[in-house]
Amino acid sequence: MEIASLAKMIDHSLLHPTMTDIELMKGCELARKYKVASVCIKPYAVKMAAEWLINSEVLVGTVIGFPHGSSSISTKVKETEQAFADGAKEVDLVVNIGKVLSNDWGFIHSEIQSIIEITHSKKGILKVIFENDFLPNDDYKIRLCQICSALKVHYVKTSTGYGMVKGTDGKYSYQGATDYDLELMRNHCSPETLIKAAGGIRTLDDLLRVRSLGVSRVGATATASILGEASTRFSN
Repeated sequence: MEIASLAKMIDHSLLHPTMTDIELMKGCELARKYKVASVCIKPYAVKMAAEWLINSEVLVGTVIGFPHGSSSISTKVKETEQAFADGAKEVDLVVNIGKVLSNDWGFIHSEIQSIIEITHSKKGILKVIFENDFLPNDDYKIRLCQICSALKVHYVKTSTGYGMVKGTDGKYSYQGATDYDLELMRNHCSPETLIKAAGGIRTLDDLLRVRSLGVSRVGATATASILGEASTRFSN
């Protein structure tokens, strides 16, 4: 039962731009094997994933405005409509990060509202990605939590996993889901708005740690090793 509940915390991520159709299919097979909550797959492959996962309890999810959030609202609306038409049940929306940093909260409210209205009409699930690595202080994150809670967004999510920040040495890196941000988001969202951690969840201990912080879902590529480790640990 413990392993099954942990599996239902995982959105198996199939988003890397180099992944081939064969790799995507194998990823869906792995998700079916472990009975995870969902796959989060590249948008063009939603229809294929829905076919691969037919008669499975694994939901099909995809991304909107990924990874930079810079598409127009109308484009994000069309992406969302297409995703649900192709068989998605969940969508992960990247907010317009430049607008967040411009404090254009009216725009952000309108953007999220446009997508949540479609999602509710399709009886789907919306997760809003903040991309915390790009946000220099807590005020932006708190305001996003407040807007998402008011609009009854299902999940708020830390990161895309691709939000690389250029350091002074010219190299790119990111922190992803930090404990600090997860606690901040949990404390500033309504109880009904759940938390998804993405970026750096690679081990069973990572999963258990973020669960203890109030996280309900994680995005992960290391699904097999995490649940394999869980099987070994909790079977003994």
